Amino acid sequence: MKLESPVVTVDKSSQYLFESLTDVKNFEKLMPENIAKFEVLGDDIFNFGLKGMPEIKLRLKDKTPYEQVILSAASDKLPFSLIANIKENNAQSSTVKLDFEGEFNPMMAMMIKGPISKFLESLAQNMQKL
Repeated sequence: MKLESPVVTVDKSSQYLFESLTDVKNFEKLMPENIAKFEVLGDDIFNFGLKGMPEIKLRLKDKTPYEQVILSAASDKLPFSLIANIKENNAQSSTVKLDFEGEFNPMMAMMIKGPISKFLESLAQNMQKL
């Protein structure tokens, strides 16, 4: 299953966005309003929970300077990746698109598609808060 956020323009350089997204503490600023829990567990891992959803641990998996940051689920129960693709427009502006890629059975995919789509949209819209 693959889902994409809308592409958002952020008044920040690609370097600034990249460095912000590789610091997992900053993901708290991106979370939607219905966040129930956010906890940094280490330099490259955090745990979060949204109201009505199970808690999820995300780990910084890979990064390509100023272009891409990949987070993946720390649990094999729900294997997925969250990929931030950054493209610089100029020194003060960049675009960001978030991709969600996961392997789920059809029933699970149907259940989580709506909430995950809304979650991606919230994360993308909140990029200005970094």
